[in-house]
Amino acid sequence: MSLIRCENISLAYGHVPLLDGVDLQIEPGERVCLVGRNGTGKSTLMHVLRGATAADDGTVWRKPGLRLAYLAQTLPEGEQRSVFEIVAEGLEGLGAMMIDYHRAVQALSTDHSEAALTALANAQQVLDANDAWRLEQRVEEVITRLGLPADAPLDSLSGGFRRRVLLGQALVTEPDLLLLDEPTNHLDIEGIQWLEEFLRGWHGSLLFITHDRAFLQSLATRIVELDRGHISSWPGDYRTYLQRREERLASEAEQNDKFDKKLAQEEVWIRQGIKARRTRNEGRARKLQSLREERRQRREVQGRARIELSQAERSGKLVVEAENVGLAYDGKPVIRDFSTKILRGDRIGIIGPNGAGKSTLLRLLLGDLTPDSGQIRLGSKLEIAYYDQQRSQLDPQKSVIDNLELGSDRVSINGREKHVMGYLQDFLFPPQRVRSPVSSLSGGECNRLLLARLFTRPANLLVMDEPTNDLDVETLELLEELLNDYQGTLLLVSHDRAFLDNVVTGTLVLEGDGHVGEYVGGYADWLRQRPQARDTSPAKGAGQGRQKTKPPADEKSTDTTTPRPRKLGYKEQRELEALPAHIQTLEDEQAALQTRLGEAGFYQQPVEEVDAVLARLQALEEELATAYARWEVLEAPPQD
Repeated sequence: MSLIRCENISLAYGHVPLLDGVDLQIEPGERVCLVGRNGTGKSTLMHVLRGATAADDGTVWRKPGLRLAYLAQTLPEGEQRSVFEIVAEGLEGLGAMMIDYHRAVQALSTDHSEAALTALANAQQVLDANDAWRLEQRVEEVITRLGLPADAPLDSLSGGFRRRVLLGQALVTEPDLLLLDEPTNHLDIEGIQWLEEFLRGWHGSLLFITHDRAFLQSLATRIVELDRGHISSWPGDYRTYLQRREERLASEAEQNDKFDKKLAQEEVWIRQGIKARRTRNEGRARKLQSLREERRQRREVQGRARIELSQAERSGKLVVEAENVGLAYDGKPVIRDFSTKILRGDRIGIIGPNGAGKSTLLRLLLGDLTPDSGQIRLGSKLEIAYYDQQRSQLDPQKSVIDNLELGSDRVSINGREKHVMGYLQDFLFPPQRVRSPVSSLSGGECNRLLLARLFTRPANLLVMDEPTNDLDVETLELLEELLNDYQGTLLLVSHDRAFLDNVVTGTLVLEGDGHVGEYVGGYADWLRQRPQARDTSPAKGAGQGRQKTKPPADEKSTDTTTPRPRKLGYKEQRELEALPAHIQTLEDEQAALQTRLGEAGFYQQPVEEVDAVLARLQALEEELATAYARWEVLEAPPQD
């Protein structure tokens, strides 16, 4: 039985409908990702499902007794209430009673007056009368499970921990369906991985919006796309969706071409001379009017941004050199004994927990900060363009066009001049939007405007601090292509694992206690190269970086990806010889199941059979990953 079902939902703001006859249902145990371009109405649809926004037409049916919880993408600011109070608030009326009791207990620790004792007794009596003690235990269990400091004020926590608190507020209701709108915003890589693992082990149903492709691929069991007001459903994982979506768009383009040719032929016919009019078929004329109306109402696929980066004169071969650099704040080392050499054309990613010092490292490398020890040497002919994640370069009171600060109505990109209106249209700003104040833009639009502003300035050293926030997947992929073709040098801070893997050639990783590790390749390459996995358990303090942990000297490592310390034994040699055939068997089974997914009527089978196939596919992915990792270990050169 479905948990929630909407039928023929329509909703418009202005003359273009965001939702145009949308049908959607969510089943128990599903993890559904809602995808679509920025501004297509994904968050609006989520608000309609939870009852916060009324549709213009259509119905939303919810299973009787459905418990539904929602996690918004924006985080509260200036909230001084404690973590316990925020989480308990999810229980509404009973939560308020528990908050009163919790405050009374806290007050009694410093105030032993008669009034404080009376307040505690009254609060306890209210909980007794409403049998609310089990709910208080549930609040404490959620706080413990999420690794949260119960008595800390919310505003004292990092963005990642505040996100956990709001998740706790949603989970304390024990929802059947959890709605998450951009849950990875404000999280560092460790926070995203923690959330990913948590949600994979959670047994309720999930509807979420995200632009993090690695998170999406790991979590979703079905993709639902909102495109031009309509919904299409794509069972399976993200890779399957991408493949089948390309096939659908190609088919749609072919059908549109046939339609347009037919319309063009009919337009030629209606405009023929007197001879044609004598034999004109009035039914054919009416059909032409129908074709014209159908073409007028067609909503085209939203265009891709057309981004081009102004190239500056080549810099010197050496871009930045750091030698034994150290920097501390209040006696605490942020960077310790750090040395590196960055050459022209390098694309360097910077990885680390929130608050670990990534932006500080950037400022050191650019010469904006003077180190306490060591030295930084910058190369010659550097022209730097900086992308700021805080958007401080944008004036919210000025219009989109005024924030470009061009001084004229023309922009020059690599020697070619373009009118500023056309340039902004390349970044998906329609003419009626360019006069709007920046304060009215969405997060994705602000980021596109920052990119538009940045790329008007010729640069041979591009510095980007979290450029992927709020960008839709299509724009992310286009930005990846641009950066891969860029001839200059790139310094990139990002928590987007797929983006790092697709763009950077090397990584600097803040690994705790001021140590910065240097690795070849992107995020996945760092995972393989790092000498010892760091502790990923929830931090006891808010937003603190986790330290590297080393096993005792006599403890044998069980990490199958580390080089083996000896030659292969007989059993290992036989295992190595058998692995290729085993991997081939797994891949053949995987291909067969993928073929079944694409068969007509597959998803009309009983839910148990569909779930069994999807679960086996997931298990095969994990088995293949383990087999390949083992093969790599066994084939590595032996160490004597």
